[in-house]
Amino acid sequence: MRKKLLSLVLAGTMVAGLLAGCGNKSNNPSQSSQPGSTPGVSSQSPEVSNDDIIANLIANTNGTVKLTVWASEEDQDFTLGRIEDFKAQYPDVDFDIMLGAESESKAKDDILVDVEAGPDVYAFADDQILELVDAGALHEVAATYTFDVKSANAAGSIEAATIDGKLYAYPMTADNGYFMFYDSSVFTEADVQSMDAMIEAAKKAGRKIAMNVSDGWYIYSLFKGAGYDLTLNDDGTNGCTWNAAGGTDVAQAILDLFETGVFVDMTDQDQATAITEGTICACVNGTWRAETAQTAWGENYAAAKLPTFTVAGQQKQMSSFSGYKLIGVNPHSDFLGWSMILAEYLTNEETQVARYEARGLGPANLAAAASDAVQNDPAISALAAQAAYATPQRVGNQYWTSAQTLGQILASGNPDGTDLQTLLDNTVSGITAPVQ
Repeated sequence: MRKKLLSLVLAGTMVAGLLAGCGNKSNNPSQSSQPGSTPGVSSQSPEVSNDDIIANLIANTNGTVKLTVWASEEDQDFTLGRIEDFKAQYPDVDFDIMLGAESESKAKDDILVDVEAGPDVYAFADDQILELVDAGALHEVAATYTFDVKSANAAGSIEAATIDGKLYAYPMTADNGYFMFYDSSVFTEADVQSMDAMIEAAKKAGRKIAMNVSDGWYIYSLFKGAGYDLTLNDDGTNGCTWNAAGGTDVAQAILDLFETGVFVDMTDQDQATAITEGTICACVNGTWRAETAQTAWGENYAAAKLPTFTVAGQQKQMSSFSGYKLIGVNPHSDFLGWSMILAEYLTNEETQVARYEARGLGPANLAAAASDAVQNDPAISALAAQAAYATPQRVGNQYWTSAQTLGQILASGNPDGTDLQTLLDNTVSGITAPVQ
């Protein structure tokens, strides 16, 4: 899909930063350039067609364009197919594109070992973006070639890919979050709006509702939903208000949920087993568990946003971490222009639709997300409904162990009888501790 880029001014230092690397550093053409310009880009007109930009880029590319791409192990076959389709789009260019396998969850760890030697284009989970930007491992998306990245994708995904007002990555998926799966033979659509109603319905059915409260990723939803914040400071430490006035009401609300005997603490893998065995009829989980639930519950398989829960007599909407998978471009690429075009191709509307059809991954692209197939997918639709109550995961490493410990204590019924204010004070002290 090719569109005009309106009022795209590519001049001076911005141009040099955006489109440098249209060929190998050793053979960048210069004969067609004027001083201060970039080959393949007109600096005379304030409105430049992206078709013209790409045509000039092709004309000024000499030799073989060698790129390395990292994608997850699960995405290898799909990405390889898209790379071949990309190469076919530009038959006049000699591409040599190598595909490597790297989990999006740990891409940062391996890239930061040696950024300059890293891949040209790579996928990663959005919670890694701060460290990648700080290390100079992501090129700013300050111009686009084949579509406008900001307007084409969901606002939350653009927020997740933006640091200090600058876009640093291309949204690939918008499905790395959580919501409520449920068996509709047990719950009505009205029931799943309230955890209190769900607990009553599950009790009558003799079954359980599962959530991994002993995990910082999930317990966040209860405190944030009740209005208590968790933030990341510039120095890598966390800010946290969980122990502020009324925080103990949230802790007591969690204890009350477990006191019912219906609401249970359960890991993802244990949830999968319990769904299959029929012991749970609802669970807080993500799209990766959709197939398990659909297979077990058949025509009764359903999903919805997270429900409200009772805190000091008031209903509070459960929040969640939103999660996105992004594609970034290494600013040290010898072929920066082609790396950016490839990153666009791997995240454009067509590719996001194809990725959903092939792997069931929810699109960040608005047009792709609006397709009938995606809209009719219970899990993806539930995740989209939850998005209004979700926030990007921006926390420092000090958060996880302290939040996990709090979750374990509350899920166990606070067996030592620790004063709840003291419990929260200790938790927040750990969460906000200086970075070692």
